[in-house]
Amino acid sequence: MPRPELTPAAFGWDTHREEAFVGYRADGLVPGRVVRAERGLCDVVAETGPVRAATSLASHAEDSLSPCTGDWVALRPATATDAATIVTVLPRRTAVVRATASRTSQGQVLAANVDTVAVVVSLADRIRPGRIERLLALAWESGATPVVVLTKADRCADVPQAVAEVSSVAPGVQVLVTSATTGEGMDTVVDALSGTVVLLGPSGVGKSTLGNCLLGEDRLATGAVRSSDGKGRHTTAWRELLPLPTGGVLLDTPGLRGVGVLEVDEGLDQTFPEIIELAGDCRFGDCAHTVEPGCAVLAAVESGDLPQRRLDNYRRLLRENAYAASRTDARLRAERERETKKEIARMRRAINRSGNRKR
Repeated sequence: MPRPELTPAAFGWDTHREEAFVGYRADGLVPGRVVRAERGLCDVVAETGPVRAATSLASHAEDSLSPCTGDWVALRPATATDAATIVTVLPRRTAVVRATASRTSQGQVLAANVDTVAVVVSLADRIRPGRIERLLALAWESGATPVVVLTKADRCADVPQAVAEVSSVAPGVQVLVTSATTGEGMDTVVDALSGTVVLLGPSGVGKSTLGNCLLGEDRLATGAVRSSDGKGRHTTAWRELLPLPTGGVLLDTPGLRGVGVLEVDEGLDQTFPEIIELAGDCRFGDCAHTVEPGCAVLAAVESGDLPQRRLDNYRRLLRENAYAASRTDARLRAERERETKKEIARMRRAINRSGNRKR
């Protein structure tokens, strides 16, 4: 018998998934969860315990169809002559997906079937609002619940100010403060991070240290940041699922050097809710919030109610999202080109009007 902590039930298998799996069982398949994925091979927790399984999916299959850490799969058990094989990836309830650096529209699934996305931010470094907004857009779009965890509070001179700054770019998101050195806030973090939890953030922000605190032991490798630039070294080399002693599962990820957005329309709406609300009062329904008359968003910027930086990053992420979507969609690409021409024309008209007024 496998150890209780190494069964699908310990990794989140529930009655709803079991009911949906009846047809697979009729074909002799069993459920399992991918705890680590490599090229062509996966470590899977199945009913019989941990197994090493090959995948029958084509090597050229899209990343969205390939097994990823956190995926639930239908597994054909090993026989006397054949190794265990993953037959199919079961439908994902949630997925954290980023755009790849290649010139394709194919996304990379960072984590599947997660319940809580913890965006980890170090208080020992300069806070980067744009990076937080970018990660929150991915988190909201995934369908999971985002939480911001501020680490290394013992190295911050003004924690309340830092919390206020982060909260201003994370509306509707719980912001937690922790210190692995002093233990501050860890009980609150344990209570807030439930189900399958993925830690997202660049190297050096303290993800692995935070993970070890959640695990109650030093399971994850940690390393000091470089003194030359304050950046961290990659101590986590792969994505891996680990059961938490308090229940739930931790998905540790390598540090993210760059995070491209892909199909995050809803995620952007939830990351910038005040801009979406203001846009409802714009004179024109297709207002781009650049130079249009009667733009409620620009009026809010002028009055100081909306920071210019936040609007700039919103528009930057919108353009990036639209570009990623148009890479393989001729219609969207043509529409993007038309909108670009319209925006240029609007700006020219605004410049001409401004010049006429000066005369």
